Amino acid sequence: MTATKVAVVTGAGSGIGEACARRLTEDGYTPVLLSPSGSAVDVAQELGGDGYEGSVTDPDDLTALVETTHERYGRIDAVVNNTGHPATGDLLDISDAEWHEGLDLVLLNTVRMARLVTPIMEEQGGGALVNISTFSAFEPSAEFPVSSVLRAGLGAFTKLYADRYAASGVRMNTVQPGFVDSYEIDEATREEIPMGRPARTAEIADAVAYLLSSESSYVTGQNIRVDGGLTDAV
Repeated sequence: MTATKVAVVTGAGSGIGEACARRLTEDGYTPVLLSPSGSAVDVAQELGGDGYEGSVTDPDDLTALVETTHERYGRIDAVVNNTGHPATGDLLDISDAEWHEGLDLVLLNTVRMARLVTPIMEEQGGGALVNISTFSAFEPSAEFPVSSVLRAGLGAFTKLYADRYAASGVRMNTVQPGFVDSYEIDEATREEIPMGRPARTAEIADAVAYLLSSESSYVTGQNIRVDGGLTDAV
């Protein structure tokens, strides 16, 4: 058992997830990391935390992650639900199987994680979860149809959960990144971004860290766009 704050981060072997793990470690959390490859194990070893190989689409992997963490540390203070990207393609060419895979990857992962960690957070008197979503949940993009549709649902779940558990001191918010420098973007896409560049993964991690911190103690149920001005609506 430990009094140290503990943060669980999924998809933490690279990109936004790794950046969140590094930032939260700087903020004093012990990181517990998951990724489908062994890369999260390597990152966790470097940061002095625990790393596991597993998939957010597998309920057994999520259960093992949470139970092992709780048994070892006696608490879970923060969760970052980060995942990979679902299938892309022309809207009606996407198969049923791809839609179902996307549902597991970007929505049910959060629902399942919430089922596992909420009783722990209620018992310890509070906690916070942040879901990594996308700007296209707010303004649907034909380039990312599965992500746009299902992560819009993620925003709705976030609000329902936040309202249900606010009185227990458990908060949930969603960060909606635009384009990020962990992958290549073409010049035409770059020109669409008012800031003229993709986000650095560390900038997304900064937003996540704020939403997990005591400085955001009155913020819950929100979908925060971190997109360099990419989306048009106010």
